[in-house]
Amino acid sequence: MKLWSKHWKSSKQPRKQRKYVYHAPLHVRHKFLSAHLSKELIKKYSRRSFPVRKEDEVEIMRGGFKKKTGKVSKVDLKKIKVYIDGITRKKVDGSEVQVPIHPSNLKIINLNLDDKKRLNALTRTVKKEEKHVKTPKKAVGTKVLESAKKGKEMGSKTKTGSS
Repeated sequence: MKLWSKHWKSSKQPRKQRKYVYHAPLHVRHKFLSAHLSKELIKKYSRRSFPVRKEDEVEIMRGGFKKKTGKVSKVDLKKIKVYIDGITRKKVDGSEVQVPIHPSNLKIINLNLDDKKRLNALTRTVKKEEKHVKTPKKAVGTKVLESAKKGKEMGSKTKTGSS
């Protein structure tokens, strides 16, 4: 593997996986910042995960702060970490510092939909699924007649075009 390639096939070796993440450009790192959605949001938007953003409300699923919720105050693309309001740790000198958390350990409870592009990205998959929903079928006799009419029209066009 070169320094970084989007065509890289995954490896079982942790060192190569870490190298892939470490050298990834920022536009690719944005995808690494995805977190699972809550059950209600999964049903609403019919997708499992979505990139975390500032002002999203999240629940911590793993670690020492498990089951605590809060709003995202900062997202660090370089470190691939998320900082949440109220999740702090005391330093030796007594000052409090926010704890960085990896987005894979979070669940999004409430999305910040102020941005129109983000809303479009969420509803894009819902629109695709609506297109694939089957329309109610007509009576079999009318369908056969319609297809026969189309066949006659197509046949007459090809015969006139070829002669």
